[in-house]
Amino acid sequence: MADERADAYIREHEQLASRRGVWENHWREVAERVRPNANYFQRRDRPGGDKRQEKVFDATAPLALPKFAAAVISMSFPANQRYQRLAATDPALEKDDSVRKYLDAFTDLLFRVRYSPTANFQSQSGEVVLDVGAFGTGVLFIDDVYGIGIRYKSFPLSECWIAEDAHGRVDTLYRKFKYTPHQAATMFGGLSKLPERIRTAYEKDPHNQQFEFLHAVKPNLNPNPKRKDWQGMAFSSCYIAYEDRHFISESGFREFPFAVPRYETNPREAYGRSPAMNVLPAIKMLNEQKKTVLRAGQRVVSPPIMLTDDGSLQAFNVRPDALNYGYVDSNGRALAVPLQSNGRVDIGLDMMNAEREAINDAFFVTLFRILVEEPQITATEAMLRAQEKGQLLAPTMGRIQTELLGPTTQREIDILVQSGTAERVLGPMPPALMEAGGEIKIDYQSPLNLAQRAGAGMGIMNTMQAIAPLAQIDPRVMTVFDPIEMARELAQINGMPEKCIRSDEQVAAIDEQQAKASQAQQLLAAAPVVASTVKDLSQAQAMAGAAPNQEAPAVIPQGG
Repeated sequence: MADERADAYIREHEQLASRRGVWENHWREVAERVRPNANYFQRRDRPGGDKRQEKVFDATAPLALPKFAAAVISMSFPANQRYQRLAATDPALEKDDSVRKYLDAFTDLLFRVRYSPTANFQSQSGEVVLDVGAFGTGVLFIDDVYGIGIRYKSFPLSECWIAEDAHGRVDTLYRKFKYTPHQAATMFGGLSKLPERIRTAYEKDPHNQQFEFLHAVKPNLNPNPKRKDWQGMAFSSCYIAYEDRHFISESGFREFPFAVPRYETNPREAYGRSPAMNVLPAIKMLNEQKKTVLRAGQRVVSPPIMLTDDGSLQAFNVRPDALNYGYVDSNGRALAVPLQSNGRVDIGLDMMNAEREAINDAFFVTLFRILVEEPQITATEAMLRAQEKGQLLAPTMGRIQTELLGPTTQREIDILVQSGTAERVLGPMPPALMEAGGEIKIDYQSPLNLAQRAGAGMGIMNTMQAIAPLAQIDPRVMTVFDPIEMARELAQINGMPEKCIRSDEQVAAIDEQQAKASQAQQLLAAAPVVASTVKDLSQAQAMAGAAPNQEAPAVIPQGG
């Protein structure tokens, strides 16, 4: 029997699906030429292992896509470094040693959870970035699995529908997917929650037939603050057996459990547009040019043969050293000649290279060749190029970084705090941070952010080079600058790990030790002089005591 609540959710999903029909046609064209293995748009049922490269004649775009993903990951969230940290929103709390140490430890906990063997973040986030490069929108689900912890799952865009709130943030997601009866029973906690039709199919064959399900997550517009269950949470969640209109389960989330990064969005569009979509005409043209050049090359290498019209000539034997009789007249003139079309294959190759450059530019492939192609550059030139790269990448990669890592971090913090893991591992929150309501922010320290700060490093280096002649004239010029702070700034700009930089307290302790050592050295250096002086005084006193008629020393009276 159909459930009215299930019908309401299904109607809303159908409305979202009907509004993105044009998008799906666009995505299908991109998938056919750029990411064929993810081509499920407008064709949901495809046999596993089928060939999907029918429309790919030139491999430039399919090869550029993984390079784009590698560039985004290496610049925004590389796995080999700590690319973000938690910080207090109040600048005064940033100077509190207990708050700073607590948030640093919390950051370490986030990275341990995110890159744990069971989390699967690295592979799934890579899939999301590939979808962003191809289709402009990716979907990452941050799940809390009982007994395992936080796990990450990339959902294909072909089975997800989204909607934004008034501020342009994705806050609604519908996912329509297929499960076998066995998968559904393990997912939803047994057969009892499934409709009768699926239970019957399970008894016949639990692994063959597939059934459609709908997962809907959207804002809970009427949360009950007195309830501690899903009715008091910010987002509602439910699973529905689609064809049976059967309501399976209902729950909720305190934070939106999906991170939906987008490459760029146009006004009034919820889905993003990708670099592949921006250069789709060039990709299509390159494929057509490749077919044309292939045909022209075949005509040049193996040209058509022109024959006389008497029909007396037999087929050629094209094997090496073969003998073909009857193809030369008595005067030695050939009766069969190859057709010389005078086609310029080289011009076709030049035209193809121009389109390849445009495609590689869209995927940032040419941008990342700079340092590789010219490795013999100075440190100043490298810093300047890093600054330029950061400025070029900031508008697009900064958005991917914010829409992917920001929601992911918020969801991770919520899970760790609500499960008690944070307090169990880190201890209680510092009182100062608790009084501030626990408000924190995310500071990104990825290579992209460091590249954006390369301008400050260039300013330091250029300033020191400019004042070097002045310092030779008047050494007092150097008193204007603080070399310790300059060294710290350059270390942060170049991405030096924090553990390699001494804290202010450690530097002060070293200064104190050096001062004591210097003082001790001065005392040791002065010891011979003092000893010689004492010896001279003792000798003088001895000689004075031996002299006759010596006056007694004066004594200052003590009191009246």
